[in-house]
Amino acid sequence: MKGFSAIAGLIYALALGGALGLGLTWWATGADFQLGALRLGPWTAWPLADPLEADRYSRARIARSGDLPLGPGEGLAFTAREDSAGRALDGACRYRLAGILPEARWWTLSLYDKDGRLMRNPSDRAGFTSTAVLRGAEGAVTVSVAPDLQSGNWLPSAPGKVSLVLRLYDSPISTGLATDFGARRAIALPEIERLSCRAGGGS
Repeated sequence: MKGFSAIAGLIYALALGGALGLGLTWWATGADFQLGALRLGPWTAWPLADPLEADRYSRARIARSGDLPLGPGEGLAFTAREDSAGRALDGACRYRLAGILPEARWWTLSLYDKDGRLMRNPSDRAGFTSTAVLRGAEGAVTVSVAPDLQSGNWLPSAPGKVSLVLRLYDSPISTGLATDFGARRAIALPEIERLSCRAGGGS
């Protein structure tokens, strides 16, 4: 009887350890895992997630998400799931993105739904590029994200969780960023200001 209890206890310990290990691995490779993350306001990037030389955690995160990150010589992608006040982005709300964009030869700004797919809408517009965006005084760029029609650069949204991805191509900030902490703090990214929400949207 004692032998059976010992075996049962061993099986329980192994099962518990395995479950905890898998759970921690799943958490560690989640979209919001902060190991190696560069956080600037509402924007997050992973400079260490080079698909060729990534560490094991970054490789696991890449495998889980299915995203192929830009290499250091290509550029850097910043993702925002919150506004500048720390509130989760909701497609039922109206947002304004404004501010200085980091130096880059080319950039794109895309809106994704809760499942990580490009936002579908009647306008068939889920993003802008630096060559197809209206500019104001001195080249300033302002983008609106909203469920209703907006003037200027408008990304149509729908109620539910959304995220924004700003990709900077051929940008000097993507080289040496993993180790140059001074350079990290000097980067300026657009503010994401929530203007209003439809009934039931936001929190």
